[in-house]
Amino acid sequence: MIKKILYAVGIVFGIFVLLVLVVPASPSTQPQEQQLIVEHTEIATTTLPIVATSSVTQAIKQTTTVKAVEVKTDATKPVTTQSVQKYYSVTKVVDGDTITINLDGTSETIRLIGINTPETVDPRKPVECFGKQASDEAKTLLSGKKVRIEKDSTQGERDKYGRLLAYVFRDDGLFFNEHMIQQGYAYEYTYNKPYKYQTQFKADQVLAKSQGKGLWATGVCDGAVATSSTSTSSTATSPSGHTFYLSTYYSSKLYYCDTDDGWKSLSPNYLKSYSSEQSLLTAYPSRTLHEPCK
Repeated sequence: MIKKILYAVGIVFGIFVLLVLVVPASPSTQPQEQQLIVEHTEIATTTLPIVATSSVTQAIKQTTTVKAVEVKTDATKPVTTQSVQKYYSVTKVVDGDTITINLDGTSETIRLIGINTPETVDPRKPVECFGKQASDEAKTLLSGKKVRIEKDSTQGERDKYGRLLAYVFRDDGLFFNEHMIQQGYAYEYTYNKPYKYQTQFKADQVLAKSQGKGLWATGVCDGAVATSSTSTSSTATSPSGHTFYLSTYYSSKLYYCDTDDGWKSLSPNYLKSYSSEQSLLTAYPSRTLHEPCK
């Protein structure tokens, strides 16, 4: 009997041990697996944003790089435009309104548009008032310098002497034509037709005159366009052999030497000629010479 009881107890105890060992192990294993799955899920979830962030960062870097290249390209455009402007060496300063440059290997004489300085190199004339100062200023500013030239379609490419007509800009931006008028070294000069900077130059001359600059200074040239050291006339006596023209129309203020094509535009109905400058000025003392005889 006791053996039977002990046998039964052993069976019960064995079942209990089996339950303890087998049945709890199954649920505990399942949560571990679930936990592992959750952990893997969390890791995967965490990893995905990192990968996504890396991709976005890389995309942003690529986008930034492309934009940087585009900005750099745009920034170089002005440099390219500036490099198109060609600059030439000044090889000689003839006087205040005429220079010579090396134009792509060719010596080219430039007659500055819109200005006229007192004569200094014409062998037929004495040096005119303030001519040397104007020439010296031109030499100081342009000798050995680099300049660019700007043509004006309204004035044609060359004058009757074959000189190239242009505005001159120094490589540091100085507009030489205008500078000469602003500082009183040159007069505003309209040859025949209005030119690009005419209004600007005329205003510059008015200002220079009002400020008494250069040849406009009191007692320097007394307002004369051209005077010699031995002449008291407001206009220098021109060489003999020239014919002078004017218009008798009431509003006309100029007269022309025969070397100046400007007289050809005068109306035949009012055109009058003189064999000497002196005789013309005797008849019309208030007239001003449009351009010196060449």
